[in-house]
Amino acid sequence: MLILRRKRTHHCAALRISDVGKQVYLVGWIFRRRDHGGIIFLDLRDREGFTQVTLDPQEILGLEQLHSSLKLGSCVGVWGKVIDRTSRGGSTAINHRIATGEVEVLAESADIYSVSDPLPFPLEEETDATESMRMRYRYLDLRRGPLLRNLALRSQVALETRNHFHEQGFIEVETPILTKSTPEGARDYLVPSRVNPGQFYALPQSPQLYKQLLMIGGLERYYQIARCFRDEDLRADRQPEFTQIDFEMSFFQPQDLYAVVEGLFTRVFSRVMKQEITTPFPRMTFREAMERYGEDKPDIRYGLEHIDVSDIFRGSSFRAFAQALASGGLIKAIRVPKEGERSRSWLSAIEGVAKERGAKGLVWIKIQEDQMASPILKFLTLQEQEDLRKRSGAQSGDLLLLVADESPNIVHQSMSHLRRHLARELGMIPNERFAFVWVDEFPLFEWDESKGRFDLMHHPFTMPHPEDRGRLETDPGSVRAISYDLVLNGFELGSGSLRIFDRVLQQQIFSLIGMSDEQINERFGFFLEALRYGTPPHGGMALGLDRIVMLLAGEDSLREVIAFPKTAKATCLMTSSPSTVDPIQLQELALQSLALSKTGDEP
Repeated sequence: MLILRRKRTHHCAALRISDVGKQVYLVGWIFRRRDHGGIIFLDLRDREGFTQVTLDPQEILGLEQLHSSLKLGSCVGVWGKVIDRTSRGGSTAINHRIATGEVEVLAESADIYSVSDPLPFPLEEETDATESMRMRYRYLDLRRGPLLRNLALRSQVALETRNHFHEQGFIEVETPILTKSTPEGARDYLVPSRVNPGQFYALPQSPQLYKQLLMIGGLERYYQIARCFRDEDLRADRQPEFTQIDFEMSFFQPQDLYAVVEGLFTRVFSRVMKQEITTPFPRMTFREAMERYGEDKPDIRYGLEHIDVSDIFRGSSFRAFAQALASGGLIKAIRVPKEGERSRSWLSAIEGVAKERGAKGLVWIKIQEDQMASPILKFLTLQEQEDLRKRSGAQSGDLLLLVADESPNIVHQSMSHLRRHLARELGMIPNERFAFVWVDEFPLFEWDESKGRFDLMHHPFTMPHPEDRGRLETDPGSVRAISYDLVLNGFELGSGSLRIFDRVLQQQIFSLIGMSDEQINERFGFFLEALRYGTPPHGGMALGLDRIVMLLAGEDSLREVIAFPKTAKATCLMTSSPSTVDPIQLQELALQSLALSKTGDEP
């Protein structure tokens, strides 16, 4: 085994035609190997890119002994001279696909630092390896260009984030990882205490209470790039442990926060993405978002907006419409331009998409020059047809798609799902565009069917709108929150709010969500105590760093921008975690595993 023989002179992506004649020492991994008449050509790769290395038996002594060691994936160092590729192979020898394609290194000696076993899958830019294989050998997957670039992008975004907040007068503070369990929302990850048997810490779902305490402590502007943990079911844009850009401000108006966040993204896009974005970002209320898009995280890069046509069909003879409206429901339409010639089979498939989110059916109406075509046309009066055409703005050749249901939520969910599906299928999404939008004035409460009562839409520290505060007890469903979400291309990047800074109001909110005085004191007594001591008006936000980088990198999954992510079952295939532990460890923590006890594996 060798220590590094020489100091590296260049990265593998650095050499150019101007370097011809230089003696260089490159280190990296063998990415490709080609043998031609005793001469070996290697594509040597490091973090930055590739250089072709030529090992000619006439130039390098003992090449025969190196043959067996020059395996794909092996870690090597090469000393040699930079030469013009055309000097050995003419103009056809130039590789225009890589930055170093005009030159190569003619090796004079080679150092073998580590010989690789056969690779479990090719480390190409694009790979057909299964995701489980990539996750098991994540350290090899990291050598691939896409992941390397994504992690470098993530590092740049984090750097610009820190610089931005520092320049805006924020102080970076690390808040505890071992904290108190205050179970609201997602499940906590619990950590047993050895020195306090039977008691547990929780890993933080966010630094929420600590950052509010920092405002009481007088820091005025705080931020951190915080690790957070939530024990919840996963999907492509969720992980059990994640990173958020967390910040809090005292003595501010919402427009101050908007300016800080928009300044951050202006900086990131300019310095990292080399793009300019337009500010201020557009804003819409939660109500407007639901009316136009059926969801609170709308993708505004394309049309297909929802059209409420409920009033047109009041008293309709079409039973599905009449029943939905009689039960307090909703009817919405989407106009799909120039798709009025679609086949019955295509329309049937589209109906299936709507049903995936609870719709009982989908009505289609084709707009023709002087009439409409639809299976329900006989149930529609001429006035209803005319009103529908005017309301939707439908032109000849367009297609109208309608969903009716007793539940407005089902209408919104199914039509929102249908809108996104249509945009993808019809190629309506400009993938190169980044479209930000602020959504504010969320309801403070939402009805929870499982609990049979109103519950908070966000967390219990969000300030109710002052105009609505008098209805907290009598009509909580109508109370708006002073809250705001930032959405990019249909993904929620983060949520924030003005916080409650009055102890009496904070206690009232806890009581409204069903917490007893005893529960309030046990979970939040320390926080209510802190609110007694001159709490300033304050608020803040948390932005998902993983999700931001995922969108900037053009990826579809958070796993592609995290070095060592978990699977959809919250497992690590590389380390085989989570795993059982030695019974002695459990005894030291005064714990007994019920799962192991059932199998008889635990004493």
